[in-house]
Amino acid sequence: MPDQGDEAAQPQGGARVLRLADVAETAEPAAPAPTTPGPTAPEPTPAEPTTPEPTVEAHSAAARRRAFAELLGEFRRTAVLVPLGGGQAPDEERGVLTADFNGVRFILAFSDEQALARYAVARGEAAREWVYQSVLGARLLDVAVPAAGVPCGVALDCADGEGGMVFPPVRGIVPDAVAVDRPADEGGAA
Repeated sequence: MPDQGDEAAQPQGGARVLRLADVAETAEPAAPAPTTPGPTAPEPTPAEPTTPEPTVEAHSAAARRRAFAELLGEFRRTAVLVPLGGGQAPDEERGVLTADFNGVRFILAFSDEQALARYAVARGEAAREWVYQSVLGARLLDVAVPAAGVPCGVALDCADGEGGMVFPPVRGIVPDAVAVDRPADEGGAA
């Protein structure tokens, strides 16, 4: 490996190279973000009629959908790191790093270099350099996913367990034309 000083290498095409020695705090996974409990229904008094359980479940489901919509919007507006697969030399032609799960391809994306380093450690590939590009989340969902040619979504910070997030290839997340849940008469699965 050539000596590149204190800065990460800058290969052609705007990609960067990550050396784990350059990234602090890679051994510890990120602590899960604190969660605040959603609104809870007040306990009914004996004189009040009880609220049927499906209403509470519907409220909870609606709150989860709103929270996910907020996360999706934040992801779309944020630049994430996307490792490039293929060869190890920075100037080699390569595509984005993906993983297939149950017939769906997922583009692997990371919120920062520490998250990418945790993935490299978990994979047992901490010794090699990781070439990556910074890509806007919206560009991954709107351009890279349709270009995959197969059902495809995005997995963010997949080495972080509960701190990770999956954006599956469904309507409302990816373009309708490539969503796996579009109606059968539009080319989707029934």
